[in-house]
Amino acid sequence: MASNISECEGIQIAILPPMFGVEFIVALAGNLFALRLLVVRERRNWHTGVVLSCNLAISDLLYVLTLPLLIVYYSMGKHWIFGDTACKVERFLFNCNLYVSIFFIMAISVNRCVALTCPFFTRSRVEPIHVKLISVIIWITVGVISYPVLKFATTHNDRNNNTICVSDLGNKSERAHFAYRIFLAVFGCFIPFLVTFTSYFVVIRVAWKNVSITTLEKRKIALLVMSVVVLYALSFLPYHFFQIYHFYLKLQNRAICWVYYMYQVGKGLAILNMCIHPVLYMALFDSIRVACCGKSPEDNSNIEMRK
Repeated sequence: MASNISECEGIQIAILPPMFGVEFIVALAGNLFALRLLVVRERRNWHTGVVLSCNLAISDLLYVLTLPLLIVYYSMGKHWIFGDTACKVERFLFNCNLYVSIFFIMAISVNRCVALTCPFFTRSRVEPIHVKLISVIIWITVGVISYPVLKFATTHNDRNNNTICVSDLGNKSERAHFAYRIFLAVFGCFIPFLVTFTSYFVVIRVAWKNVSITTLEKRKIALLVMSVVVLYALSFLPYHFFQIYHFYLKLQNRAICWVYYMYQVGKGLAILNMCIHPVLYMALFDSIRVACCGKSPEDNSNIEMRK
C-alpha cells in the first residue's frame, strides 16, 4: 500500500500517451468512414437504426478531437498547459461520450428487440422522427447528468509545481464527488446494462427460433451481441468498478497502487469504446460491412433471389 497516490502515478505517463495515440487514429478514421457511409449510402433508407448510429458516431468524433490534449498532458509528465476551462470541457466531453455511447447502445438494442418481436407495430408506428426525439432526450439527459463535472473538474499546482487537471476539487468535495460517481455508475451504466442485455437475450431467443431469418441475419445478430459484450467487458464495467473502488479508498485516505493502475487502464479502455463502435455498425448495416469486408456468399444469393 502506498502512503500517497503520487507514488502510483508513473503508470499514467508510461501507458496512456501511446494508448490514447492509437485510439485517436483508429477512432477518428473508423468513425469518419462509418459516418460517411451512413450519410451517403444509407440516405435513401434513413430508418431508425441509421439515426441512432449517426448520433453515436457524432458523439465519438466530438470527444476524439480532445484526445491530442490528453496525449500532450501525459507526455509532459502530467502538466496541463491548456487552462482551467479546457480541463473542464475535456472532462465534461469524456463523460458525455461515455454515457451517450451507453444510452445509444441501449437504444439500438431496444430498437432491434422491438423490430424482431413486434415487426408489424415497428413498420406501421415507429418512424425516424420518433427516434430523433429519443436521440434529443438522450443528449439532454446525458448533458444534465454530466453537468456536475464542470463544477468538480479543475486545475491546480502539485508538489512539483506542475499544473494538473483533476476530476474533483479536493477534500471538501470528495464525499459529494463520490456520491456523484455512484449515481453515474448506477444510472449511467448498471441500469442500461440490464436493459441492453435483456433486449439482446430476447433478440437471440426470437432469432434462433425463427426459421424465416436467414443465416446471414443470424450472423449479423451474433456480431452485434458480441461487439456489445466486448464493449461492456472491456470498456464500461472495468472503468466504473475500479473508479468507484479508487474514490472509495481516497475517502479513507488510503492508496493502493494496483487499484489505481487498474483505474488508469480502465480509463484508457473506456475510450476504446469509440474504436469498437464501427464493428457495431458493420453488424447493423450491409453497406458498411460490404465496404469493409466485401460481399459474402449469402449476399450474392440474396441478390439472385431478388432478380
